[in-house]
This record gives sequence, structure tokens and C-alpha cells, in this order.
Amino acid sequence: MSFTIGGVTLDSRFFLGTASYPSPQVLREAIASSGTQVVTVGLRRQLSGEGQAGEFYRYIRESGAHLLPNTAGCTTAREAVNLARMAREMFDTHWIKLEVVGDEYTLQPDPWELVEAARELAADGFEVFPYCTDDLVTCNRLLDAGCRILMPWGAPIGSGQGLLNPTALRTLRARLPDVPLVVDAGIGSPRDAVQAMELGFDAVLVNSAVALAHDPATMARAFRLAIEGGRLAWEAGIMAKQEMAVATTPVTGRPFVL
Repeated sequence: MSFTIGGVTLDSRFFLGTASYPSPQVLREAIASSGTQVVTVGLRRQLSGEGQAGEFYRYIRESGAHLLPNTAGCTTAREAVNLARMAREMFDTHWIKLEVVGDEYTLQPDPWELVEAARELAADGFEVFPYCTDDLVTCNRLLDAGCRILMPWGAPIGSGQGLLNPTALRTLRARLPDVPLVVDAGIGSPRDAVQAMELGFDAVLVNSAVALAHDPATMARAFRLAIEGGRLAWEAGIMAKQEMAVATTPVTGRPFVL
């Protein structure tokens, strides 16, 4: 199950967001239950006073998880680059989840501003995890800009709609076989995580589906098991679908070859 992303080898393919939990204690329980080794945090939220950055960062270090700061709330490349550099100073990490939103209603990424920011940050030594759509052309532009990882959405952020366009995601996997792909945004239930993993994606990032559950710690465990199961199914090789019924028990000869 282990894989390498951003120069780090991980055993868990479950990335966990840290916003909207009922309390810090519930968040701690969810992190522990998830088995995650990567947690995301919005720097704007930390700076606004919604979270206490020092205390939060201390807990993350104690948990052993890698911190992935994000630039949520940014609408221009310049704004995102400045925030990313602040995150690097504050959290002592060159990882950044790059978000540059172009539409306030859908929170859809702005592809032009995103590529511009990615190019500048990659040249500045960041390991850029760009939040993008499932558009293949945009993804290729991000790779050309220096990104080594892609985080296409399944659906709009926080919507819980699941994978709205599995065909596009399947195409990304087929056309970019050597690029680490993480489904980011829109996951609503463990079933969606299974689907993403069975498509061959390397990891799944979940926030709202865990944070807004009645029991976040239990939901985190459910996602953990779903992601592990989906990945094992992908590695084992999922049978091809058939147009017609295919008998599973031979009607002639011996049912088993001895």
C-alpha cells in the first residue's frame, strides 16, 4: 500500500482536511482514527484566529503526520504565491496545496491564474499540489509549469456529490500513468473514495465528509477502510464488465482443474 509523493514515502493514501470540526478534540480523534499521514490546513484560517497555529502545528508534529498548507481563499496568482511563501515560513515545509479560485459559486479553480502561480512556486522550490479540475489540457499545463502531482476535483468543494465525471478521471489516469493523482473535493461518502481508488488514483483528500459527520472519528475510520479496500481492488485487477451473462459454473466437464 505504500507509495511516494512529493519525495516522501507514505503508508496511508488518505489525506485529511482539518476545517469545520466541532472541536479540536474531535479533530484529534479523527486524525488518529483515519491513520492519515498528511493533513491539510488553510493558512488564512490560521491567521484569522479561527485556529491557533502554534498549538495546531505542535499537535501535527506529535502525530507524525506531514502538514500540507493550502492557499484556500485566493483568487489571483500573486495572492496565492504570497500566501504560500508565508506558509513555508510559518510551518517550515516546502509542500503547498495550491488553490486559486475563479468562481465564487462553484469554487472552481481559475486555470490561468493557477498555472501562473504553479510555475512561480515550482521555480521557487515548492512541491506544488495543485487543486484543479479534471480537464486534461489544464493538467498538462500544470505539469509543464513544474508540478509533479495533480489534485483534480471529483465535484465542487464541500458538495458531497461524489465523482461527477468518472470518465474524465479515468482518462487522466490513463493518459498520465506516472503522475501521482489525488482526488480532491466533492467526496461525500466512503463509497466515493472506493470509486476513486478503483479508478487507479493514488490517494483521496477528504474534509467535509468527515468533519460534518455525526461521528467524525468513526467516519474517518470508515474512509480509511474504504480507501484501503479500493486500492487493493485496483491492485488485484477488477474483472471486465460483460454485456451478457457468463456462467460461473461449467455445465460440462470437471468444475475444477486438478
